[in-house]
Order: sequence, then structure tokens, then C-alpha cells
Amino acid sequence: MQSIKEIKNTFEQAGREQWQALFVEFAGDSRAGVQKLIEQYKKKVAKYEQEMLRLEKMLEFENKYGDTFSCICGIDEAGRGPFAGPVVAGAVVLPRGLRIEGLNDSKKVSPKRREELFEEIKEKAVSYGIGMSSPGRIDEINILQATYEAMKHAVEDLEVVPDLLLNDAVTIPQIPIKQVGIVKGDARSLSIAAASIMAKVTRDRLMVEYAELYPEYGFESNKGYGSQEHIKALKEHGPCPIHRRSFIHSYVQEGKSQE
Repeated sequence: MQSIKEIKNTFEQAGREQWQALFVEFAGDSRAGVQKLIEQYKKKVAKYEQEMLRLEKMLEFENKYGDTFSCICGIDEAGRGPFAGPVVAGAVVLPRGLRIEGLNDSKKVSPKRREELFEEIKEKAVSYGIGMSSPGRIDEINILQATYEAMKHAVEDLEVVPDLLLNDAVTIPQIPIKQVGIVKGDARSLSIAAASIMAKVTRDRLMVEYAELYPEYGFESNKGYGSQEHIKALKEHGPCPIHRRSFIHSYVQEGKSQE
């Protein structure tokens, strides 16, 4: 008779598709440890099946338009609200029907898991693109127009030409591709969720790099958002070159700047 440890190793080394057969094989083993092990793996199966249902639901729009359009691209942005740094957009074309476990709106995913998903999306996507608008550009044309500009750049960065854009609640002006704006799209479309991950991780990594240049502001933790510590640093040191002047005028003294 195999030990419980050996049975556990059997489950660990088996693929998920083999677990059902193992449940049958060890169902007659009356040892409490074996039955507990079976229950643990049955819960994993149930959790996986629930995740597949969630992902299938998030393919609603991709499935709806998939027979009409051959290249569907999700679009989303990160960084509309911060005091500093660029606004970044992601554009992602996923293979039809692809499900990536854990893929969701970037705000609902932990930083560690976002990093993992970023690499998996890069590996599995048909194509992905990144676009940015600088703080200076944001001040020049306003954040909404700068966001549209970043989204256009993201689409232009793709290696394929999409024939449908699924956008998170917006319609990008002056772009010659059919668009569908989806309210809360980053939580309802896998393509948009993938774009949100690409944009968020790209921007977060960039802000960590900026933190080395401008350590006073804590960009590595606040990512440019208006935390209490960030506001305090603004009042003490004034703005640095990556601050959005149109966002911070109420927090800094006129003429005080690190430039």
C-alpha cells in the first residue's frame, strides 16, 4: 500500500486532467489523510472550473463579434489620475478563445500576479502594443486628449492591423477602425483586461525607474498618485520634470521647481 506522502506526490505530479482518475483509484482508501487529500484536489478542480466559467463570461464580446471581425483588439490605459508620469495605453490582440487563468482588470490583480500575467500575455498574444503621452503633452492638450493619443500610439505599435477595437468605455476620435466602447470593459472583456495589465505593468515599472532619478517623491510606492507623502514632498521640494503642472498647481508655490 502506498504511503499518504507517495499518494500526495502522485497527485502533485499528475496533470489536472488526470485527477479524476486518481479520485476513483483512491476512493476506497479509508485513511483519513487520503480522503482529506482527495477533498483538497476536488476543491482545486471546482475552483478551476469556476475560473473557466468566469473567463468564458469575459469572452462575451470577443465571441459576439468574432464571426464578423478577424482581428479584435482590446484597448485600455493606466495613469489618468496621477500627479506625475505619463499616461500609458495598452493594445492587445489575443488568439480567439484563449483563456489565461487569473486574467482580470488590473486593479483586481495583485502586483506580483500582474507581473506574471504581463509575461504570459507577451508570450501568448497575437500582438501587443504600448503607447504613451508625456506629462508635458498632458499639460498641453489635457488628460483626456492625451489618453486618446496614447491609445492611438498603442494601436500603431501593434504588428497586426485590427479590424475591431474593444475599448474601456471610450471612443477614440480620428481612428479609422470600428470601435465598441464597453462600460467597465476591463472587467468584462479578456482583451481589454489584457490591455489593462500591459498598460499598468509598463507604467509601474517606468515609475520605479523614475524613483531612482527623483527619490524625494516615493514614486516606487505611490506610482505618481497623490498620496499624503507625495503631496508633502511636492510642498517641500516643488515639482520635478515628470510632474503634470496642470494637476499640481494647488500644491506647489509658484516658481518652485527642481528643473
